[in-house]
Amino acid sequence: MADDLSMTPSRADFEALLNESMGRGDLAEGSVVQGRVSGVEKDFAIIDVGLKTEGRILLKEFGVDESGKPTLKVGDTVEVYLERIENALGEAVISRDKARREEAWTRLEAVFGRGEPVMGSIVGRVKGGFTVDLGGASAFLPGSQVDIRPVRDVGPLMGREQPFAILKMDRPRGNIVVSRRAILEEARAEQRTELVSQLQEGEVREGVVKNITDYGAFVDLGGIDGLLHVTDMSWKRVSHPSQVLAVGDTVKVQIVKINPDTQRISLGMKQLQSDPWDGVEAKYPSGAKLSGRITNITDYGAFVELEPGVEGLVHVSEMSWTKKNVHPGKIVSTSQEVEVVVLDVDSAKRRVSLGLKQALRNPWEQFIDEHPIGSTVEGEVKNATEFGLFIGLDNDIDGMVHLSDLDWSSPGEEALARYAKGDLVKAKVLDVDVEKERISLGIKQLSGDPMSGESFRKGQVVTATVLEVTSGGIEVRFGEDDAPVQAFIRKSDLSRDRSEQRPERFAVGDRLDAMVTNVDKAARRVSLSVKALEMAEDKEAIEKFGSSDSGASLGDILGAALREKASTKE
Repeated sequence: MADDLSMTPSRADFEALLNESMGRGDLAEGSVVQGRVSGVEKDFAIIDVGLKTEGRILLKEFGVDESGKPTLKVGDTVEVYLERIENALGEAVISRDKARREEAWTRLEAVFGRGEPVMGSIVGRVKGGFTVDLGGASAFLPGSQVDIRPVRDVGPLMGREQPFAILKMDRPRGNIVVSRRAILEEARAEQRTELVSQLQEGEVREGVVKNITDYGAFVDLGGIDGLLHVTDMSWKRVSHPSQVLAVGDTVKVQIVKINPDTQRISLGMKQLQSDPWDGVEAKYPSGAKLSGRITNITDYGAFVELEPGVEGLVHVSEMSWTKKNVHPGKIVSTSQEVEVVVLDVDSAKRRVSLGLKQALRNPWEQFIDEHPIGSTVEGEVKNATEFGLFIGLDNDIDGMVHLSDLDWSSPGEEALARYAKGDLVKAKVLDVDVEKERISLGIKQLSGDPMSGESFRKGQVVTATVLEVTSGGIEVRFGEDDAPVQAFIRKSDLSRDRSEQRPERFAVGDRLDAMVTNVDKAARRVSLSVKALEMAEDKEAIEKFGSSDSGASLGDILGAALREKASTKE
């Protein structure tokens, strides 16, 4: 029994027998193994990888020679990728392409870890970019990473072996992203650093205009570009670089500044010319009257070129004596020749302040010379406001008639209602303030003040016209036509006879005689009374024609007085 047990194979012996029957025990699916070419049949190579069965690979996976014949021969040793140890036909499933891919991945991972570039060639176009062969591994080249600038035709780059930078690797997903642009930028940076080190600020060089933008021009200084900003092209104003330069022009420039960190080079052309601002204070003293051309108009004013490279600003407040809050473009136009006066010069800040209106006479000064205070002017009502009328005068200036200066007797609001925009009126000049640009006019001053002097005195008899009838009395007007006065006769003053003290017995337009009973010049008020006139007439008749004890009746006396009065009027 013991002998039988000794003849039983152990577990190790069983694994050894199994491996021997299957082939080599160190082989695993999904790995790269070495094999030997045991035969070539038509389009296939028979590869022995040490397994129980052999595998077959298409000859084209191994490449061909210049004559197009396979380079592989019996006995060659090759590395292949073992996909499966045995398929349904009992053959090993192997691949040369996959072996090359695995080799490439291993190699590329090492290169990526060291941060080194890798050689490859663009072999195809895909959505968003291109496919690059990196010696067995396929990578994606985004369109933005082909070149530093957009490339319209990639044809010359296809199939050409060139360096690429690996940006990203993901072996489980089989994803590799590369960049040609990174290689070019690195080479360019090295070249730029070397070229920049050869340049010095203040140095004068010749260059060729490479590109023109809205803000300047890029000039090639021999492998490195510098920016010539539009403000450094000329001392005079340049609206667009194309006014001065064109692509391909050869220009002489001065290196104004070199930024060692960004390696940006600033260039200048005007620095090679004399500065027109030198001695500008002597050339343009304050108060000098000059001629210039409008070069630019803004919301805050207009720029006037006094000479090439020297411009002054006419602020909007200095453009017109009369046009306030108007856009400068409505006063002047670009390229217009104008006369200006120098107001201030600041050579340090390169500023000249100019005045356009100062080149013309102040219209308020001219007005006071032509229309002294007390003179009469005529103008059109421009506007009626709550505080008066604005009258248009010569040279686009206005005068104002205050409410209180419209009429001697009517309230301001009532007098204002009589005027409308466009009415032609006359007025008297009351005051002119040149500094504040104000002209005060008066319409009522054209006629004498009815309340002045002795125009009306207490006891005077006047003839008045009824303007309005109310329950408390009547409103009347009397005096001269050019200086009428209004008054209110109370109901109790309409007659001595109480039965006649009825306002309704009067109508608008009726004329009546009344006596002035009070004159208040301070309040500009005159009091009238019909009753007082009647009583005064009675008293006068009694004194003239007799008294009550003379034997004549009161009726006789009054009758005689009335007859005399009537005959006097005739």
